[in-house]
Parts: sequence; C-alpha cells; structure tokens
Amino acid sequence: GSQGVIPSSSDSLQRALELGMDWSVREGYAWAEDKEHCEESGRMLTASPASVSARAKKRGLPQLGTLGAGNHYAEIQVVDRIFDKRAAAQMGLDFEGQVCVLLHSGSRGLGHQVATDALLQMERAMGRDDIRVNDRQLACARIGSAEGKQYLQAMAAAANYAWVNRSSMTFLCRQAFARTFGATPDDLEMGVVYDVSHNIAKVEQHLVDGKPKRLLVHRKGSTRAFPPHHPLIPLDYQFTGQPVLIGGTMGTCSYVLTGTEKGMADTWGSTCHGAGRAKSRAGSRRQLDYTEVLEALQQKGISIRVASPKLVMEESPESYKDVTEVVDTCHAAGISSKCVKLRPIAVIKG
Repeated sequence: GSQGVIPSSSDSLQRALELGMDWSVREGYAWAEDKEHCEESGRMLTASPASVSARAKKRGLPQLGTLGAGNHYAEIQVVDRIFDKRAAAQMGLDFEGQVCVLLHSGSRGLGHQVATDALLQMERAMGRDDIRVNDRQLACARIGSAEGKQYLQAMAAAANYAWVNRSSMTFLCRQAFARTFGATPDDLEMGVVYDVSHNIAKVEQHLVDGKPKRLLVHRKGSTRAFPPHHPLIPLDYQFTGQPVLIGGTMGTCSYVLTGTEKGMADTWGSTCHGAGRAKSRAGSRRQLDYTEVLEALQQKGISIRVASPKLVMEESPESYKDVTEVVDTCHAAGISSKCVKLRPIAVIKG
C-alpha cells in the first residue's frame, strides 16, 4: 500500500531518519535483539536528515510500514531444502516445512526522491567539474565535493528509513501471526534472521592488489555477503558467515546464502541480490495474461494478494530469470554458499 498504519509526525520522521532502528526499538516496533541481526545494526551514523529535501520527507511521512509496488513483496514461505545444516541451525532455520516470512522493501518514495534530487544536483556539478558520461542517469559527482557529501548523508538517512520501514512491517507481521494463532510473537519464535540492503553505497576497507584500501562500494543489483569472522557481522554468525537473502519470484523459490572468504577477495564481499528480470515490465504486460498467471500460482498452492492485475503480469515467474540458476552460479563461483531454499505459500504485492 501507499499509506502505512504506523503513526508518524514530522518530528518522529526526523528522528527515524537519524536513528534508524534505534527509533523502532524506542517506539516499541522492534525487539532490541532485532538490531543485532541487522546490517550496520540498523543505523548508519553518517545520516543527516538536514540533507534530505522537504519533498522527500513529505513523500516518506505517510509510508512507514508499507511495501510499495514493483518487485517489493511480503511472502509467507516454508523451508524447502537445507544445504548447510550447521549454518541454517545458527539462523534458527531448523527443519524442512518450517514457516518463515520474507520481506523485500526499501526506503519507498523518500529514497526515490533522494535519488531524484541528487541527479539534478550532480548534473550541475558535472558541468562545473567537466565530468562527461554516456547517459544522464549516470550523473555523478566527486565523493569529496559538496554534492557528493550531501548525497551520501541523504542516502544514509534513506537507509535508516528503510530499516525502520522493514522493522515496522516485521512488527505488523508479528501482530498478525499473534492474532491468528493466539500466541505471542516470542512464543512463535518470530526472531529476525537478518536484514540486509540490496542497493546502498558504503565506505569499506578491502584489499586491492594485496594492500588494504578505503573504498566506496556501491551494491546495486547485488547485496553484501561478508565471510565468517568478519568484524561487521553479528556474533551469532561469526562462524558461519553473514546470511544473504536472495528473493526469487512469487511462483518459484528464494534462498538464504552465506558469505565466503573467496567472495570477500573477488567481489569485495558482494553477491547477487535476486533473479534479475528476463522481460521488461512492458513486455510482460504485452505477452502475459494475468488470469493465466493467477491460475498457475493457484495450481502450485500459492495464495496471492496483489494491488492490480498489471503487477501480476510484471512480477510473474516468466518475467524473471531462473533464480536457482543464478544462485547455483554464485555458489559455483565461490562468492557465496547455498544454505537454505525457501518455497512460497502466500504472496502479498504492494
């Protein structure tokens, strides 16, 4: 949906942009231990709400706790296969048939506006600094420039918003399950396995030509996959590697992987973030019939709630590559390791 049920004022939004999941914990929307299983502990300290435009804040204000459209989703899934029993058990994924919830959403209209604002500012900076690119959407600025610094501060605030958004939806999922099953979320063991970003730029230290170097690593269409013993992953996962969440399509499957030392060396701790599109959205709408897609999902025993027929076609399994092939490729390359395969039984698209 485009409007959330998490009450928010301008002042609370400012605090959420600054504090990230610390705000969620303070307001009662997250458990303290959720932060421990979250990239950056759910808060980027470099965030500056002052670098986020008034228009971006206006767009983000009513959207806390919402999925959004496109490829964002909430899925109820079951564990279909366990490849690494030790790592899976450490995540609390203990047996085939175990029920999980996977959420894929981000910083919503606020993050989109942050990017739009930055594109305009960077286009002007490119003219000033004589930077030329082939496509205007590749607009850029020097990291140390005023525009570069402001964007990184605003992007960090948008990342904090995204963590608050996902923790708010986690809260709503816990409440829904509690009402349905007449038990507390704690009794239902609804702990967070991990929360990791799928589109973010972060300053990290990596080996380049055998020497440690400070880099700005932008993972777009990829996700972080740090190895065992890395200081930036939770204590619970120090011996298994960071959990890596790989969403498939609403009719196929998803995966949980773990980060590897080879991935750290070859891709600076990065791996795939999903299946990737095989058809454009327009192509999917032209070539597919939404009733046939819904019937195919029903035959697989998958329930779906979707905002519009258009989304059914755009997000159909046929619109994406085979996620298993993508994951197998990353596993064979050694940049991440297969841990658990998940199968959807219910899908909600915003």
